Amino acid sequence: MSESLTPIRTVEATYLEKALSYDAFKAMTDALLAEGKTTGPVQSEAFIHYTQLNHQRVHRLEKTTVILPGVRERMLSITRAQIWLVLTEAWCGDAAQSIPVMQLLAQLNSLVTLRLLLRDENLELMDRYLTRGVSRSIPKLIAIDPLTREELFTWGPRPTVLQETFYRMRSEGILYDDIKEELQRWYNKDKTSSIQRELMELATSVSGKPVP
Repeated sequence: MSESLTPIRTVEATYLEKALSYDAFKAMTDALLAEGKTTGPVQSEAFIHYTQLNHQRVHRLEKTTVILPGVRERMLSITRAQIWLVLTEAWCGDAAQSIPVMQLLAQLNSLVTLRLLLRDENLELMDRYLTRGVSRSIPKLIAIDPLTREELFTWGPRPTVLQETFYRMRSEGILYDDIKEELQRWYNKDKTSSIQRELMELATSVSGKPVP
């Protein structure tokens, strides 16, 4: 009796073609903020305010993030090309904490390419990568083989420990504003080390595998 195999997921080339580089995404966000806008269909004062806060966080992380020596060494050892396609929006606080780190890691090895895609303009793809099968949580990183466009691994929307903390607080009925404050404190204390280590482990775990 033959065993059924889980089909390998692929990402259509159209998504990669319209995805933006890190710098292009930042330039788009800056242009929108200059007009008092943000990304996505919801143009509320709150979302625009979050985008302004994220703009400051991104610049701070770009200047202050220190890549851990062990992480740097392992990222440099990657031998398999991979595209890190990230579904995101400019107002997303978790994205502002992790995407600058993704960019710094990708810059260490020319085989790793970071590309950003707006979630709300690509819901068909987002709905293939729902968190717990129900939530359109972002950022969601989908690592892809550039030749076959096959999925290599996924990550997001938060480091594992923080995501577990989020679920616990939500199950305890803690107000969302209080949850957000706790998440921010965690990010400040962790100083990107968890994000660095998790992405490094995933990226290097597929590096030695032969291209199909």
